[in-house]
Amino acid sequence: MPIDLNLFHSRVYEITRQIPQGRVTTYGHIAKLALHPSHSRHVGQALKFLSDPSVPWQRVINSRGEISPRGDGGLGADRQRLALGAEGVEVMRASVGAAWRVNLGRWGWFPESVDLGEEEGEGEGADGNEEGQDQ
Repeated sequence: MPIDLNLFHSRVYEITRQIPQGRVTTYGHIAKLALHPSHSRHVGQALKFLSDPSVPWQRVINSRGEISPRGDGGLGADRQRLALGAEGVEVMRASVGAAWRVNLGRWGWFPESVDLGEEEGEGEGADGNEEGQDQ
């Protein structure tokens, strides 16, 4: 079943708004909560060009607990690191030049489900892929 990108992006934004301040989750976990567990890269795309300040994009990182590079010389990663730090999240680097990292065990937010704000019968079902794709 093809993915409805408008619906998927709406779900990504709604889920991201539910991440508590001072916590983080992963692209893969948002994809799972949005009922498309194999679409973690689509989560990144949804957040990449976000212009809605009510969506705390900085709270989404990769499954290794790292702030993903953006191909902009590190400017976006630094902006994300500073935004997380302002929320009290500890962001560290293992060594010079290494990716910025967050301890998912301490700062992670991984609920089993969330309220998608959809009426019954609205939307689409899961894409049938099993877990194990990015967390």
